[in-house]
Amino acid sequence: MTYRIAPSLLSANFAKLGEEVADVIASGADWIHFDVMDNHYVPNLTIGPLVCEAIRPCTTAPIDVHLMVKPVDRIVPDFAKAGADIITFHPEASEHVDRTLGLIRDSGCQAGLVFNPATPLNWMDHVMDKLDVVLIMGVNPGFGGQSFIPAALDKLREARAKIDAYTARTGRQILLEIDGGVKVDNIAQIAAAGADTFVAGSAVFGAAHAGDAHRYDTVIGKLRGALAG
Repeated sequence: MTYRIAPSLLSANFAKLGEEVADVIASGADWIHFDVMDNHYVPNLTIGPLVCEAIRPCTTAPIDVHLMVKPVDRIVPDFAKAGADIITFHPEASEHVDRTLGLIRDSGCQAGLVFNPATPLNWMDHVMDKLDVVLIMGVNPGFGGQSFIPAALDKLREARAKIDAYTARTGRQILLEIDGGVKVDNIAQIAAAGADTFVAGSAVFGAAHAGDAHRYDTVIGKLRGALAG
């Protein structure tokens, strides 16, 4: 299986955001995870399309926009225009999940659903044809630095079974992403439960090493090493 590491900018140094993006990708990360919170759907306020547009020239890596906003449809085209490659959202934030997925794909981005710890996976059953990514939350959304909720492993296994069954029927691939509490010491266990794409915030941006050529080479290397077994 091919694994993707997606450092979350929520934990980056916002005073040097362009440098942080360039450094973490040069250190071996695959995606940039971009957390959007509205102080409505979740109790925090973060960054919007203008920041996405500002960092787009800093990297050719995919920008993975995670919308924790409600309502969601209004903001989707803005992020597509700002340079997002992937846009995921929470089903509870949409009046019509199928329509929102279609809007994302029609805007030229890959689309995905995000499942909170208490959100059932049956939302995905009727929209598999429009899903490129399924994102399982390992914490309750809203803040970085939280501890991984072990029950997320069971949800990953359930999602992996659904995705594998769908792929066997159609030949179409859907990525399975995990966000929240991912660290060097648990990433292998999370991968064993079925995840192939790993969002890591404080575990990456809190582990800069002055001796690294790009500040994050050591921690990205440790995450890769843990995945390799």
